[in-house]
Amino acid sequence: MKLIEACNDFVVKFANVNGSGSASANELFARSILRMGVPVAPRNIFPSNIQGLPTWYEVRVHEKGYQGRRGGVDLMVAMNPQTWDQDVREIEPGGYLFYDSTRPIPKPKLREDIRLIGMPLTEICNATYTDARQRQLFKNIIYVGALAALMEIDPEEIERLFSEQYRGKEALLQSNVKALRLGYDYANEHLDGPIGLKVERADAVGDKIFIDGNSAAALGAVYGGATVCAWYPITPSSSVAEGFIKYCQKYRADKESGRNNYAIVQAEDELASIGMAIGAGWNGARAFTATSGPGISLMQEFIGLAYFAEIPVVLVDVQRGGPSTGMPTRTQQSDLYACAYASHGDTKHVLLFPKDPAECFDHTAQAFDLAERLQTPVFVMTDLDIGMNTRLCEPLKWDDAHRYDRGKVMSFEDLEAGKEFGRYNDIDGDGIAYRTYPGTHPSRGAYFTRGTTKDRFARYSEAGPDYVENMERLLRKFETAKGLAPAPIAYSGEKPSELGAIFYGSTTPAMEEAIDVLAERGIQLDALRVQAFPFHDDVANFIARHRAVFVVEQNRDGQLRSMIVNEIGVDPARLQAVLHYDGTPITARFIVDQIAQYAAVRSLASGKKAAATKGA
Repeated sequence: MKLIEACNDFVVKFANVNGSGSASANELFARSILRMGVPVAPRNIFPSNIQGLPTWYEVRVHEKGYQGRRGGVDLMVAMNPQTWDQDVREIEPGGYLFYDSTRPIPKPKLREDIRLIGMPLTEICNATYTDARQRQLFKNIIYVGALAALMEIDPEEIERLFSEQYRGKEALLQSNVKALRLGYDYANEHLDGPIGLKVERADAVGDKIFIDGNSAAALGAVYGGATVCAWYPITPSSSVAEGFIKYCQKYRADKESGRNNYAIVQAEDELASIGMAIGAGWNGARAFTATSGPGISLMQEFIGLAYFAEIPVVLVDVQRGGPSTGMPTRTQQSDLYACAYASHGDTKHVLLFPKDPAECFDHTAQAFDLAERLQTPVFVMTDLDIGMNTRLCEPLKWDDAHRYDRGKVMSFEDLEAGKEFGRYNDIDGDGIAYRTYPGTHPSRGAYFTRGTTKDRFARYSEAGPDYVENMERLLRKFETAKGLAPAPIAYSGEKPSELGAIFYGSTTPAMEEAIDVLAERGIQLDALRVQAFPFHDDVANFIARHRAVFVVEQNRDGQLRSMIVNEIGVDPARLQAVLHYDGTPITARFIVDQIAQYAAVRSLASGKKAAATKGA
């Protein structure tokens, strides 16, 4: 049996039971490798109940810095008997299985093509601790210590993490260090190590930071000028609002008076939350809500009101598995239709697609400028994979010289000077009319905000020409949004290819690795990362330059592909869907297999055609 040998390039997966306290220990393992200068990408895959069901924690280690899931597992830490068979099957041939050997495992439950590393964890804990909860919690720390010995991870890095976590709590610090050393020393004395997977110090992290997307989006809302947040708790978006609360308490409180310069309301439901945010936006505040797919469903009528009355508001949609309650703690990119065309009638909304926490910060901050410039709802389309997992990314950047774009707002001076005000009167041809804030002028600039049809001066009208004029103006505004929203980003190979790929959002890390792997296999692929809807003209141009284009996304129905077909008018046969939607983040291996299979079929078909032509 040939065992896997790799340095700073492997996948470790922990299989635990939810509520066992394993997540913090597993994150400790990931952070210790990061402290040794080696990039990691951890992902917590957890159930939607409180306790008892299976949970997994996967750590991708790669010195080049790949942040997506690779696919496959090199070392499985199997701590859950419920999922044993499934977990053992995932291990790559020549990989490693670390398990609790207190009780013997039947031979049929094991594999001959992997290395077995048994350690009597329960026996060690029972001999060391009398409290049942301590036995469970410290078992996790003990196996982290054992892995450190087996993989040559510096235990002092873990101890430094303990000292930071338990600063001022000496008893907790010492008890955790004791458990760590217990596992480390046992592995060195009784287990045959080190194994073929090892960590060596590197300098591959640089100035990158480790942060989750929800925290970054919350900070982006602060920097973007938001002063009002109305929300209702829903997984996986709740920590966006919770993060906003934390950052506002730090940055939005007047130091002299102690007064808060913000308003945060946990509403009674999603309907109320979006209504409050829209009301604040109408009044001139920068306001937002954070939610997920079921919340978007409930908000539909209010979203339509904001679109048709033209009121700025930002919605951070942290997508999860659907339909209905679906998979609340799993990830998908399945809300595109629901958000792009939210509400009834003819509506189209601006969507932004961040790829990582750094872009969650950037896009959320930018969304408030776009919402006010365009006077419309703007959606930040993140998801559970980005939102709730810590990710290594570029430092968050902000230009202190930035001035908020409040859009077309008619002032008291403008009105006093006699400028004509028509709330829905497009005088510039970009589809955007001037608005006023309530109370701007005592006798001019007031209007009645309507969700019903109106003329250009906001007067109620059911006249067909008035309605058509208004709807066509909204289309012009949507066209204007093309030039304001983030443009697509191109990935070009060493030489032009007839194959292209379009992708977006959280698919990006796996896609970037897949491009490299395909190139190593001799399959050149041009790629385009879409950052926003409406689609930039570059999307149509990219498709026109390639014989076949793969659209890679994480939903069943190929929602981005369908939107491209409908909005750009592309022949559907030109776009090959690559769809992943089991609730786990897409892997580079999945993308490579799908594209390589298609390329092989194309190559075979071309060969047969050439042979037939030669024979003729």
